[in-house]
Amino acid sequence: MSRAPQKPLVAIIGATGTGKSELAVDIASRFNGEIINGDAMQMYHGLPIITNKIPEAERKGIPHHLLGCIGLQEETWTVGRFVDKALGVIDEIRARGKLPILVGGTHYYTQSLLFKDALADYSFNSERKESSDVTAESTGFPILDEPTEVILAKLKEVDPVMADRWHPNDRRKIQHSLELYLQTGIPASQIYDEQRVKRISDGIASSDDSVAGLQMRSPTLLLWVHASKEALHKRLDSRILKMLDQGLLSEVDALAAFRSSHEESTGVQIDHTRGIWVSIGYKEFLAYHTASASGDVPEVELEKLKSRAIKATQSATRQYANRQVRWIRIKLFHALASAGQTSNMFLFDGTDLSCWEGWVLKPAIQVTQQFLRGYTLPPPTELSEAAKEMLAPQRDYDMSLRRDLWVRKTCETCGTVVVTESDWDRHIKSRGHRRAVAAQDKESRKAAIKQDDIKFVQAELLDVLGKHLDIFNSDEDQQK
Repeated sequence: MSRAPQKPLVAIIGATGTGKSELAVDIASRFNGEIINGDAMQMYHGLPIITNKIPEAERKGIPHHLLGCIGLQEETWTVGRFVDKALGVIDEIRARGKLPILVGGTHYYTQSLLFKDALADYSFNSERKESSDVTAESTGFPILDEPTEVILAKLKEVDPVMADRWHPNDRRKIQHSLELYLQTGIPASQIYDEQRVKRISDGIASSDDSVAGLQMRSPTLLLWVHASKEALHKRLDSRILKMLDQGLLSEVDALAAFRSSHEESTGVQIDHTRGIWVSIGYKEFLAYHTASASGDVPEVELEKLKSRAIKATQSATRQYANRQVRWIRIKLFHALASAGQTSNMFLFDGTDLSCWEGWVLKPAIQVTQQFLRGYTLPPPTELSEAAKEMLAPQRDYDMSLRRDLWVRKTCETCGTVVVTESDWDRHIKSRGHRRAVAAQDKESRKAAIKQDDIKFVQAELLDVLGKHLDIFNSDEDQQK
């Protein structure tokens, strides 16, 4: 006899541009659901084009939570704050007898919400004690606003293990590790160790198994909307052009005007390396905006700047989509595996939009219905060839949880710093590294040849001097 899950949650994941928001609305319409936004940039108020919010007309009256809920001057929410807020919204949705549906592209938000994780829980439990406006200043940790090298230096002092784990330019991870220590007084590395020891003592992990034993907060069905890389990249390139037609440049102008007004009124410079200011589309078009606003740049140069900005935005969007897919295939998949829940993640092939109803919508509705009724779910890998390929694990572990595999190496040729063996292998095989090595070898050969030339000249000089000395000695003997 089937048994419906208690307090179920549906999470819709996937790369940007695959149609997650549209599927979420359709699922919510059919199963009495409400949607929780899990995209960090879409939490900012306004800017529907840059942040790619689903238009009001396409929401079909479905309530959307955590969408446009923070001001442009605010920091992006920490993982802990997002988890805390989202859990509260989920409780409210369930209290109304409705189904919570999480959708968004910030997958570390999603993962922290789905799983009971010591690091996230420490973070959001600490933040509950703070005011509703949690910033570096309000929490009493102004060091978190310092340059990355300052934050890293402090992290090395209080938690050298985690400091050595992150790349020196990875500000977000360095900042998060230090923030966790400042909030709890416990190094993140120690929390990891405590978590692992507890799993071993509970019998859900062995001493050489660093990833087993994660637990989900509630029964969860994951619907992954996927598209082939080639098709998605073309779609994303076209989307950037469509965003321009819809008014992307107006939003860039509005953001720049807000920044100027805010800095003038407060006397505080806005940090362009964080918050809404790192959203794809704003930073790429900023040089064009500045040149256009000046009024003294020739039209030809403006067009070049605009063309360059379009290509940069398209490239950044494609790279972002690639990173989202890697996160799902490696981090999220292994977290699900550790919780024994990979059978609850289903991939739907949205490569061909003309087949959306048959390949995505209908099978997603069917699986959701089976999940909510407690029926046995079909094997996820049998839904399509894309599912069979993409749901196969790329490796047997999540690197972030295998401290025994953490390494730190610096390439003396390139100056590149890496923090895993796989990164090192990729680096030494990369075209850039090979070119640098070839250039270094060429310079070394030139230096060797130059040194040989110097030695040859020195030998010739010595030979000439020797001959002159012999002649001098011979003359001297004759005079005697």
